Amino acid sequence: MVIFLLLLLVAVALGIIGVAAHGLGYLLIIGIVVFVADIAIAAARWSRRTARHAGR
Repeated sequence: MVIFLLLLLVAVALGIIGVAAHGLGYLLIIGIVVFVADIAIAAARWSRRTARHAGR
């Protein structure tokens, strides 16, 4: 859970810096990629956790 929140914070910070600073739009793109990767990791963990409970 800590990794999820840390990656979410990094994605938001990169997005804000990318939008606020002119010429650093690539940071916004990196922030979006980090956010999508974070959501994918969280979804994989959640589905793996529910799959274990479904087998009982």
